Amino acid sequence: MSVTSAPSAVNVAHRRSRLAGQLSRLGVERSGVLLVHASMRAVGAVSGGAGAVIGALRDALGEDGTLIVPSFTPENSDTSPQYRNRVRGLADHDREAVRASMPPFDPATTAAPSMGRLAEAVRLTPGAARSSHPQTSFAALGPLAGKLLAHHRPDCHLGEDSPLARLYDVRAHVLLLGTGFDSCTAFHLGEYRVPTPPRRTYRCVVTTRGRRHWWEYEDVALDDSDFAALGAEFARTDNGAAVRSGPVGSATGRLFDFTDAVDFAARRLPSLRAARP
Repeated sequence: MSVTSAPSAVNVAHRRSRLAGQLSRLGVERSGVLLVHASMRAVGAVSGGAGAVIGALRDALGEDGTLIVPSFTPENSDTSPQYRNRVRGLADHDREAVRASMPPFDPATTAAPSMGRLAEAVRLTPGAARSSHPQTSFAALGPLAGKLLAHHRPDCHLGEDSPLARLYDVRAHVLLLGTGFDSCTAFHLGEYRVPTPPRRTYRCVVTTRGRRHWWEYEDVALDDSDFAALGAEFARTDNGAAVRSGPVGSATGRLFDFTDAVDFAARRLPSLRAARP
């Protein structure tokens, strides 16, 4: 389902009030809970930058609404694709030097650079809450932030003991703001809800009683390689009524129900992955 098409004007700084209006027309609900994945580059120039986009999102949600973003930190793990890319081609002693220099996760201070400017701006906003998982934390603003982010079990990235399960319970919405379904974190909860999902070992740097050390744990093997295809199918369900799309700044925003996305992923992923070569 589409709303009014994006304007053709270019090189014009978008304003907070106009962005808030576009978000409301897209369907962002007042007093709701909204999980946002955003590309500030796609949104374009904004008067006030990422802070103004946060303001527009909160204006659309109203004072009783809650905004949540991923604040993942793969940079402090040696089992992540980011680490493998960083050390590719290095000698053994150079890889060990990299590992030795990796700081432990601290929910109060550890940056999440790979999550983008908007997510980082939310994390740094005074009053923001953050969950405690050393790899897949979330940051949030609003009255439900603390409740949604509490009790994020450290050996559960994105499953039943993570904020994603709480978002499912409150029937949150997802906004892909200039991003594709390949970044749709909601689909990961669907991975946990398929029968006997594959598991793997993860390792990251943490602090326990003031001591830095490596921690190893087992969890579901997360795989977003087919999320773009999964999302394309999801958007076609009910003739596309599941996903509303429309302009937000220079970007296309896609808004949909979190619970619907998770349920679709849990149903569709087994057959989609069974068909892989």
